[in-house]
Amino acid sequence: MNHQSWQFDPLAVNRRHFFGASAAGLGAAAFAQIAAGNSTTPDSDKLVAKAKRIIFLFQAGGPAQQDLFDYKPLLNEQNGQQLPTHVRAGQRLTGMSAQQAALPLAGSHFKFAQYGKSGAWLSELLPHHREVVDDLCFVKSMYTEAINHDPAITFFQTGSQIAGRPSFGSWLSYGLGSLNADLPSFIVLVSANQADQPLYARLWGSGFLDSRHQGVQFRSGKDAVLYLSNPDGVCASGRRAMLDKLSALNRLSYEQELDPEIESRIAQYEMAFRMQTSVPEATDLSQESAEVLDMYGAESRTPGTFAANCVLARRLAERGVRFIQLYHQGWDHHGSLPAGIRQQCLETDQASAALVKDLKQRGMLEDTLVVWGGEFGRTAYSQGKLTATDYGRDHHPRCFTMWLAGGGVKPGITYGRTDDYSYNIADAEGNAISPTKDAFTPGAVHVHDLQATLLHLLGVEHTALTFKHQGRHFRLTDVHGHVVRELIG
Repeated sequence: MNHQSWQFDPLAVNRRHFFGASAAGLGAAAFAQIAAGNSTTPDSDKLVAKAKRIIFLFQAGGPAQQDLFDYKPLLNEQNGQQLPTHVRAGQRLTGMSAQQAALPLAGSHFKFAQYGKSGAWLSELLPHHREVVDDLCFVKSMYTEAINHDPAITFFQTGSQIAGRPSFGSWLSYGLGSLNADLPSFIVLVSANQADQPLYARLWGSGFLDSRHQGVQFRSGKDAVLYLSNPDGVCASGRRAMLDKLSALNRLSYEQELDPEIESRIAQYEMAFRMQTSVPEATDLSQESAEVLDMYGAESRTPGTFAANCVLARRLAERGVRFIQLYHQGWDHHGSLPAGIRQQCLETDQASAALVKDLKQRGMLEDTLVVWGGEFGRTAYSQGKLTATDYGRDHHPRCFTMWLAGGGVKPGITYGRTDDYSYNIADAEGNAISPTKDAFTPGAVHVHDLQATLLHLLGVEHTALTFKHQGRHFRLTDVHGHVVRELIG
């Protein structure tokens, strides 16, 4: 922001205008306090950032934990038997399986074994995860509130099931700012050609925060960002001259309107101009060695694949992008799960593990936080007909598995457990428990708890990063969330 052009008019400036025009606004003020370790809330000691950035590998659709990470031999033994009434305990079902005459237990078709010094259980579907298993922190006791995709994904990204709140990356951009003035602080990569539950741009929107904090989607192909390149016949010097004139007009408008959004518009035009150089360089995977691309898998050479996006995510992290969000759809296996999940793992297993290895060998895993998981888990019973060769699983918010790596996370541990059916979170003795978001339950991790913990690792006290909107102070974790200190190394 060029402050020399800003004329202070005490008669016209109200509180909104003042904070919108000063420095980086409320975000800078919040960060200054956070970085100084001045927060005195119960969940925060003097905060020291262990991570600088996040790469979130979001597996949209809900991966089945029983077929990937949460080994349940009793589920296999009782395959085809009815889900015990005491296990369900009256919990709600989706409309897709609520009318089924029976809820037959579906054991996994895939073999499991323990790997690494940590002895973590992995399905045969994840051979490459074995190579990094001791770098991972498995959280097997995640739980959420929404039972359908759209509200569940929205809840994970924004802290609310209702659309309109700022996304995680937007909160970080607002609170911590950018590490590279030539690239957005929040970038989104969506795997191409994935037909599944739809994704909406509002998932990476800035909500009621300044529009400069919204995520920028990079696409595969010639132009990573739409409308960034100059049209035919327009040169760089011509674009620069046009932007200078446009900026002058916008500043005149700002002096009259005192609308902070006008300043944001100017900043975004300038960012777009710088991105004309920075984006082609950052997205040029031809600069990567054959050895690196081979590590991520053959698909890393195909733009828009999950593997290629993982390589790009590492390149963006190297260049100071604060929050890199990958979306990979296709995990919504209501039927034909054995074939469907096998294909999903072929597309994601090698690249996910390679990203961890790549960051580690470059010395970046220490301050880069990698997160892998979806919006909820899947049921222990089969949706639809259970056969000897096929089954499906419905949505299940009561328990599911995610993993974290790097960025101050404790490596080589498994946190939390589930009952013998992977239907409920369980205590240390294996008894089912029913945690609530209003009070932290040891061993259970609510979505807001995970968000609070990730912010803590970035040096941010989650209750301090707020924005006043419509008379209320909002935050990513709403009025809940606890830092899970057992996950922190």
